[in-house]
Amino acid sequence: MNSAADSSYVQAWQCIGCGRIEAPQPCIGVCRDRKLLLVDKQQHEAALAEIQRLRTALSSASAMLLRFGAATPHAGQWEKSYRALQVQVREVLATLDIGAI
Repeated sequence: MNSAADSSYVQAWQCIGCGRIEAPQPCIGVCRDRKLLLVDKQQHEAALAEIQRLRTALSSASAMLLRFGAATPHAGQWEKSYRALQVQVREVLATLDIGAI
């Protein structure tokens, strides 16, 4: 764990049998331990919130894209349809907030 990103984790040991957690060293008893990494609750909740934000944006963009796939311009109206599609594509890009990803 040499990178700065890993410094927010705490290394601990969890018994594969009873689930007991110890840090910073494993016990010397009869338990069989495995290493695990723990993260701060606030960081975990922030990550979950970001995941939900991204899922919402993806769902919205997906719905718009499905609408594009089903669209067929009326005869002689291709240019009007194309311009409307451009506006809707800009809406999708704004929904995805590409700059924040």
